[in-house]
Amino acid sequence: MTSFVNLIKKWQDTAGSSLTAEESKIRLPARDAARTAALSKMYPRRSEAELISELLTAVLVELEAAMPYIPGQKVVAGDEEGNLIYEDTSPTARFFELSRKHCCSVRGAAKSEDSVWRSL
Repeated sequence: MTSFVNLIKKWQDTAGSSLTAEESKIRLPARDAARTAALSKMYPRRSEAELISELLTAVLVELEAAMPYIPGQKVVAGDEEGNLIYEDTSPTARFFELSRKHCCSVRGAAKSEDSVWRSL
């Protein structure tokens, strides 16, 4: 839950981040729309779109952290203690692979965000 604590601090500090050039439209369930409206009243310097975007980012970070490591059959490296490291066949590996692929096609990403993807 650390990312949510950081998110609330960010809202309180009103820090912004760069966005893609493309805009996405979504329809929220009524309860989520009401909660988003409540957050926009609590943090009036943030638009509802910013809140939704930042919540989505926090959820994706938590989702990524929750994905398990599943060792495959192929040895890809060894560590300094001589232990074998197997390829990752978990959803995490596929998620990173697809995320990198789609990151390259997204227009308007900030250079600082691009460097994050290169480090994955």
